[in-house]
Amino acid sequence: MFAKEGAGVTLGRREFLGVAAGAALAGADIVSNAAPGAAEQAVRFPDGFVWGTSTSSYQIEGAVDADGRGPSVWDTFSRTPGKVLNGDTGDVAADHYNRYLEDVALMADAGLKAYRFSVAWPRIQPTGTGPANARGLDFYDRLTDALLRRGIQPWPCLYHWDLPQALQDRGGWGNRDIASWFADYAGIVAGRIGDRAKHWVMLNEPSVVAIFGHGVGGHAPDLRGRASYCAAIHHQNLAQGRALAALRAAGGKDWQLGTVLSVQPVKPAPGPDSNRHAAAQWDAVWNRACLDPLFKGEYPDSLVADFKPLVKPGDMETIRQPVDFLGLNYYSRMHQVVDPGGLFGTNFGPSPDGTKHTDMGWPIEPDGLYEQLIEFRDRYGNPPVYVTENGASYGDWVGPSGKAEDGARIFFIRDHLLACHRAIRDGANLRGYFVWTLLDNFEWGYGYTQHFGLVQVDRETMQRRPKASYYWYGDVAKANAVPL
Repeated sequence: MFAKEGAGVTLGRREFLGVAAGAALAGADIVSNAAPGAAEQAVRFPDGFVWGTSTSSYQIEGAVDADGRGPSVWDTFSRTPGKVLNGDTGDVAADHYNRYLEDVALMADAGLKAYRFSVAWPRIQPTGTGPANARGLDFYDRLTDALLRRGIQPWPCLYHWDLPQALQDRGGWGNRDIASWFADYAGIVAGRIGDRAKHWVMLNEPSVVAIFGHGVGGHAPDLRGRASYCAAIHHQNLAQGRALAALRAAGGKDWQLGTVLSVQPVKPAPGPDSNRHAAAQWDAVWNRACLDPLFKGEYPDSLVADFKPLVKPGDMETIRQPVDFLGLNYYSRMHQVVDPGGLFGTNFGPSPDGTKHTDMGWPIEPDGLYEQLIEFRDRYGNPPVYVTENGASYGDWVGPSGKAEDGARIFFIRDHLLACHRAIRDGANLRGYFVWTLLDNFEWGYGYTQHFGLVQVDRETMQRRPKASYYWYGDVAKANAVPL
């Protein structure tokens, strides 16, 4: 019924109505991009708005024993029978380590101007501490140069979950000493590519590392317990603060320093009023345990007793470092129910009736992104924010044109971008958007069964095939506008 020329995607009535509903989010500032009389309209983003994409090292690099890289906790976890679907591992992943030039070309051809990638700590310090592995640094040196040659700004993220196994053997995020180890590692990486990379991310989603890696289990290193969760949160917060201070001292005014949090508005699931308490408690566990120390220098009231044994004099001052930006990873709201056996007495519940879901089963709630951006405006002083991850897992297929068709992903991204536009209109300090993700990759415990990429990766040949969403998102980036 409605076709996007050049994207190779045909949309039926249900999908078209979804776009119409999403378009209503945009409100004002709708301008025509077409000749007079044409139907095409778009919402424009502010000049200088950053369009990019994000990836992570373990999910795409492969080459897990190349050039001196040491094992990570995710190597150990994925090779443990029963931990990852189909026994998949990141040993090869998307082979980005060997094909990075091809992937940089894909970003450049799409018109993207920023790339948030993560540095694999085990490549830089195979045992987690001590002298740097020059060959590991060489890779990120080559990647940085390749990005800059194509007009793409590198945004290195220092930690995206692949902790050196040697550090886990010494207690990992449960060991307070890791804060100093991380700051040393940050200095090594910045010392190598900081003359060219100007935007630095400390951590990616510390709450996810703590909750699923150390609280309820299911992610590496697969620990469980309330005390383990709290130690992982506090020591990540402390490591983040020390790394920010170390890089600020080394880079001065040359660098923009920030961190990335997964922040999801938490709502009570349909049911009894007691779910409201569950939602408030989970909000503290998931969101506030990272946000409040960073911006307010304190843990939320409901968790103060849990963190008290871990906090030493000066810790909160170290954690409350100024940041030049905050990265927001948003996928959906969370809907909680009371669960006496769950972590902190709460658990995930059903979404409201009528909520649509991605192929991964995650709710589709673009209004939640607007809500979260406005909360940053009102509760945390409206810091500069970049959406550093937003995307969806959907199946795709190769159509008669030879393109990989994924119309559902286009609509997901489109509706969330319209929510971003509305938030900017209403005063949110949003500076850019990074889609998750460039390539179909190793999706943690799901292995290779879920597909978030703008580009297909053939598991046998590693051939890249851009999807319809790749062309659509590239058009958005080049125009700095989202078509209605």
